[in-house]
Amino acid sequence: MDSVFSLVGSHLGWDFKTLLLFTLIFIIAADFMKFRRPAGFPPGPWGLPIVGSMFSLDHTRTHEVFTQLAGKYGDMFSIRMGNEWLVVLNRFEAVKEGLTTKGDSMAHRPDIPMVQDISGGRGVLFNNGPKWREQRRFALSTLRYFGLGKKSLEPVILDEFRHCAEEFRSFNGKPFNPQFVINNAVSNVISFLVFGRRFEYSDEKFQELLGMFNEAFQIQASFWAQLFNSFPVLMRHLPGPHQTGRQIWRKVLDFVREEVNDHKKTWDPSNQRDFIDCYLKEIQMGKADSTIDEENLVVSVWDLFLAGTETTTTTMRWAFLYMVKYPEIQEKVQAEIDRVIGQSRQPSMEDRVNLPYTDAVIHEIQRMGNIVPLGIPHSTNREVQLGGYTIPQGVKIVPNLTSVMFDKDKWKTPFTFNPGHFLNKEGKFVKPEPFIPFSVGQRRCLGENLARMELFLLFTSFMQNFTFSMPAGVKPSVDFVFGVTLGPKNYEIFVTSRQE
Repeated sequence: MDSVFSLVGSHLGWDFKTLLLFTLIFIIAADFMKFRRPAGFPPGPWGLPIVGSMFSLDHTRTHEVFTQLAGKYGDMFSIRMGNEWLVVLNRFEAVKEGLTTKGDSMAHRPDIPMVQDISGGRGVLFNNGPKWREQRRFALSTLRYFGLGKKSLEPVILDEFRHCAEEFRSFNGKPFNPQFVINNAVSNVISFLVFGRRFEYSDEKFQELLGMFNEAFQIQASFWAQLFNSFPVLMRHLPGPHQTGRQIWRKVLDFVREEVNDHKKTWDPSNQRDFIDCYLKEIQMGKADSTIDEENLVVSVWDLFLAGTETTTTTMRWAFLYMVKYPEIQEKVQAEIDRVIGQSRQPSMEDRVNLPYTDAVIHEIQRMGNIVPLGIPHSTNREVQLGGYTIPQGVKIVPNLTSVMFDKDKWKTPFTFNPGHFLNKEGKFVKPEPFIPFSVGQRRCLGENLARMELFLLFTSFMQNFTFSMPAGVKPSVDFVFGVTLGPKNYEIFVTSRQE
C-alpha cells in the first residue's frame, strides 16, 4: 500500500513540475511574441522576459547609461523597461527631428501610472490633445497677464532677492546650505503668480513642503518608480519608496486645494489677484465642452508650482557651486557687473545685452548643470518614420538632453566649464542651436521665459552683492544626485558681503 501511495505521489509531483515548466515556457513565449521588436524598430540592448532591461540598468545615472548605449546602437535606440518600449533620442539632430520636425506625431505625453494616479491626466504637463491645448493656452495667457516675460515682473523677482539676501546675511559668515533659502525664494516668484502671495522663510509648514520636492523628484526617476509604472496593479499594494513619493505628491495637492478653497472664500470676480482667481472666473463662465474645472485647476497649479520651483532652484544651486569651484570666473563676472551696473542700483533685464560674459556664465551653468537630463517623456500619437526607423503609435519617446549638452561635435570642451561656448571672437554673447535646457517643440517648457528672467536677475544680484567660497579645507564637488532633475549633492558655502 505504501508503495502505491509513493507511486501516486511521485506521479503527481512530476505532473506539478511539468505543469510549472509548461506554464513558465508559455509565459516566456507569450512575452516574447508580445514584446519582440517590431519590424523597422530601432535596435537596442537585449532584455530579460517580463522585466526587460529594468534590472540591468543603473538607475542612479540613467542619462549617462543612455548616452553610452547610443555610442553602441546609434543616436536612436530602443530599450525595454518592464512592459513598455522606450525609444531614446540622442544628440541634437535626432532630438530636433523627433520633437520639432516630426513634433506633431509625438506631442502626446505617455500614460505614466505613478503620475496618472495623482493627476488623473489633468493639468498642463501630462494632459493630451484638445484638453492639453486648452489648459496650456489658458495658463500661458493668464501668466502673461500677470507679467510672465514682461518687465512688470522684475520688481517681484528683485524684491524677493532682497529678502533672500537678508537671510544669507543672517548666517553672519558661518557656512550654510543655501538650498532651503534659495528654494523658498524661487518658489515665492511662482507663488506670486499662482497664489498671489509669498511665503516667509520662517514658515515651517511651507519649508517642510519644499523640503519634500527633492526626495519626490529622485523617487520619480528611481528603480522603484520604474517598477510601479511597469506593474502598477501589484506595486500599489506593496511597500517601498514609491509609496513615499505618492504621499508627497498628495500632500502638495492638498496644499494647493487649501489655497484654492481660501481663494474661493475671498474671491471677487471683478478683481483678479492671480492665476487661481482667473481660473475660478473661467469656471464660473461655464463654457460648453470646456475642460476648465476645479480638478484641472488644482493639477494645473500643482504643475506650475513644481515646475516653477524645482528647475530654477536646482540651477541656482549649481551656480553657487560652480562659482566657488572657479573663483577666477566669479571675479570676472563681478568685475563686469561692477563696470556696467555698479553698486548703486539693482540689475535690470535691460542690462543683459551689456553683460555678455555674465550671460555666458549663466548659460554654461545651465549646460553643465544639465538640470533635466532626460527631459520629460513624449509619446507617439500615430505611427511615424523617424531617423529611418518606423515608430508605432503609443511608444514612449525619451529625449536624452544629456547627449545634446555634452556632444563633443557641438561643444569645444564639452566636459569643461567654459563660458567661451557662448561668446564669439568679439566677446559678444551667442547662443548655439544645440543649447536646449528647456527642450524643443510643442511641449517645450511652459515657464522658459520666467526661468530665464529669474536666473539672470537672481544670479546677477547675487554676484553684485556677495562673494561665495567653500569652508576652509573643503573642496567643491560637482557630483550629482539623479532624479527627474539633476541636482548637486548637498554642500555648505561661505557668503561674504561685497558692500561692507
